[in-house]
This record gives sequence, C-alpha cells and structure tokens, in this order.
Amino acid sequence: MHEIQNIVIVGGGTAGWLTAGVIAAKHQARRQHGFTVTLVESPNVPTIGVGEGTWPTLRSTLKKMGVSETELFRQCDASFKQGARFNRWTTGASDDGYYHPLMLPQHFGQVNLAPHWLADEGSTTFCDTVTPQGRICDEGLGPKTIATPEYDGHANYAYHLDAGKFSHFLQRHCCDTLGVRHVKADVTEVRLDESGDIASLDAEQGVSIAGDLFVDCTGFAALLIGGAMKVPFRSCTDVLFCDTALAMQVPYDLPDDPIASHTISTAQSAGWIWDIGLPTRRGVGHVFSSSHISVDAAEQELRDYIGPAARDLTARRLAIRAGHREQFWARNCVAVGLAAGFLEPLEASAIVLIELSAKMIAEQMPACREVMDVVARRFNDTTSYRWGRIIDFLKLHYALTKRTDTEFWRDNVRPETIPDRLMGLMELWRFQSPWVHDEFDRAEEVFPSASYQYVLYGMGARTAVMPGTIDDDLALARRARHDNQMQTQRLVSSLPGHRDLIDKIKRHGLQSI
Repeated sequence: MHEIQNIVIVGGGTAGWLTAGVIAAKHQARRQHGFTVTLVESPNVPTIGVGEGTWPTLRSTLKKMGVSETELFRQCDASFKQGARFNRWTTGASDDGYYHPLMLPQHFGQVNLAPHWLADEGSTTFCDTVTPQGRICDEGLGPKTIATPEYDGHANYAYHLDAGKFSHFLQRHCCDTLGVRHVKADVTEVRLDESGDIASLDAEQGVSIAGDLFVDCTGFAALLIGGAMKVPFRSCTDVLFCDTALAMQVPYDLPDDPIASHTISTAQSAGWIWDIGLPTRRGVGHVFSSSHISVDAAEQELRDYIGPAARDLTARRLAIRAGHREQFWARNCVAVGLAAGFLEPLEASAIVLIELSAKMIAEQMPACREVMDVVARRFNDTTSYRWGRIIDFLKLHYALTKRTDTEFWRDNVRPETIPDRLMGLMELWRFQSPWVHDEFDRAEEVFPSASYQYVLYGMGARTAVMPGTIDDDLALARRARHDNQMQTQRLVSSLPGHRDLIDKIKRHGLQSI
C-alpha cells in the first residue's frame, strides 16, 4: 500500500495558500505520523492579485483554519461584502438596478415568497419584500456590530479584501500556525514515474521535491495539469464573451468617505465595470469583450466611469481565458484556482471554487494511491458540475437583458449562446419559480435557488402564478413578509455605518470565538 503522506502544492497566491491552509488544518493530527504539506512558490513570478470579492463560505473556511477575523481586517485592508448591486443590466436606463443580496428570503425553507410577490406586486422590489439586506446596503451599514463575535453577523456577509495582502496573511498563518513547509524555488522539470504519476519536481535552485499528491496552483501556466498531465482546456467563450479586463486602484477623495458594503457592477456597451470599496481605496475594473469593443474605447469607458480621479492612474490589462480543464484531477495531480480554469468575476466565483476544491481534497484525502483514482473520479464529477452551474448562472445575467443598444447585448440573447440546461430552466421558470426543492440537486450548490430568484425578478422576469397555487400558504407568506418588515426596521436602526464598524474592529477587535 502506497500511503498518501506528502502533499506538494505548486504555486502561492490565494489558491495555493488557501488550499495549503485547508488541507493542513484538516490533517493537523496526522503531522506527528509523518503527514506533510509543502508549498513550492517561485520567488520571481508575481501573483495576479486582482480579485477582491469573496463568498460567505470564506468565513467558515477561515474559522476552521483558526484565522482571527480581527486580524483579517487589520492586515488585509478588508471590508464587508453583503451582496452585489447590478446597474443598467436590464434596460440600460439610469434607474435600472437591483440587488443580489447574501441573505436568504425570510423563512425560505418554509415558504416560497416569490409567487406571493408576483401575485401582489406593488412598488416594493422583490429584494426589499423578502430581505432587509438591500436596505442595509442602501444605508451604507455594516452587517454586524462591534459586540458581535468573530464570524457571526446580524446579516449574512462575505469580504472584500486586498488579494496581495490576503495571500501574505495566509502564508504567515499557514507556516507559523499550521506547519506548512514553504519552499521558494522555480520549478524547471516535472518528473514522472513509469506509471505516469508525478514523482518529483526539479527546481532551478537545485532543489528536488518528492510527493504523493501534487496540487497545481500555478495559475494560467497550469504547469502540472496542462504541462505534465496534458489535460486539455475547454473554452466557454461561445457562452461568456468577455475576454479582457482593465483594472485600476482608485483613491478616495477623503479618508473618511463612505465604503460601499456591496460590490457595484455597472453594465457598459460591451461588458461591465466592477467597483469594490476597501478601507484605503476602491478597486475598479472593466471586464469586456474585445470582439465587441477596442481596448482603447473600453479604457475610455472605464475612465469616464471613474471621473477626474482616473486622470493620473494607469490601467492594468489582464487577459481572461474563459473556460476550464476537461479534468481537474488526473492521476496524482489536481488543479485548483486559475490552473483549473477562470470565468469573469461577475459573482465572485473564483475564490469559492478554490475553497470548495480544497475542502473536498482535504475531506476526501485518499488513504493510499490504490484508491486515488476513485476519489479523483468523484472530484471531477462534482467539480465539473460546479463549473457548469456557475457558467449557467453568469450567463443568466446576460440572457435576461432587454438591452438592444449594442451588438454585445444582442449577441448575448441569441439562443445558440445559451447552454441547453439554462435554456430549459428559463422555460421552466416561466411557470414555476425556483425554490429549494426544485432543480438544484447537489448538497453544496455554489448559488442556491434564492440567488436565481434575486436575478430573475431583479431583471424583470416573471413567473405565471396559477390560480389556487398559493392559497395553502397565504398565512405563512403574510407572516414572513411581516417579519421581514420588522427585521428591516430593527437592523436599519441598530447597525453601525460600514466604515465606523471597520475602524472599531481595527482599534478594539471583535470578540474571539
């Protein structure tokens, strides 16, 4: 029996260090029996370090790793994220906008409020009818108070953070607390054994690293999964057209300017602009299709959005290769992060995919090489499903548009660009609202059915309400809507301003768990 004891992660950044931390934390008790986690990182290759949005899963991931939430805010220029606001995606008008919040609708497991809202639609948006989080964001409030313990909240939340600082923060925690071995070296050769498994890595610095399981976190280079394992890449540019991003770091006018507690996504002529507020600056970038707009014209749209503050800023250009590997785990090599694939950061899916992959590797760590292929098949099935559902969900934002002002938006609603599964769901949703027991069949869906409701009804889609179908739970629906009104009033009147909360966390700290 070839016992799996030595895990080698190639590549740092968020993908490498988050994966190292999740695996090392899960298997701490095995260290005394020879279990090791080694991260090999080039001292000469910078990390991409642009993505600054996360998903609420990161709270439980960091908590399990033993990370202090207070220190996350102190060291990573972090802020709270309570969802995303999408502007000008439906009609392009100045008043066109909706929220995708992170809180579930009231009493979501007991009653589906969507049909009740559809049957009695008034002046209140779907988001405001079912959750307080849109109002919390409108008021610029945080999701908790300084008295709330670490990782708890009065409203569900994720983080915005400085990706470069976050990677260094994770590195220190992994090495100092979790016992991860850090090797700074440039891998020059991947050596395979007679079976085709990776046996070891040779590095320019004269280092040779052997291992039992190798995790490829080398980014777009995909040194192991693409280079050594030769696993093909599957493009999805026929569905998601955006292939380029321009990013800027924008200073605040004043040090105490308000910080948005949600991502702002504003549609443009051939893409969209993200706007993320951190305590010291805003991260602003334009994601677009170079087949529909020139780089110069896209940069001008970005500068027009930012205004005078963009005058002395230089835009960083990034290529987006939309798609993923045909396999994610091949023999004794598994890809995580950009090595596995990448999609435009419309719904902060990159880091949550890292988390889910790392968690599955850690929890289903094969005991020996003899069972690794069985684990790999399950990992590939689950991960392929997740990538497909994320592609569907991102495309939904485009497929529901009513914009016809440019070729980009017209192309996005062509039926041949919409995946068959999504097309079927969109037909289903004309007569049946998404809900917990419907079309989502995996235990850990990245986007629950509530997310589909927020996008569908935020963008003006409508589901027919058949006579008599909502009569049985009218009382439950009325109670849920009343509870939402009461919760909204309570939270809006009691939660602190977002910047004030962050300042207090840095000064005083949160109550540790």
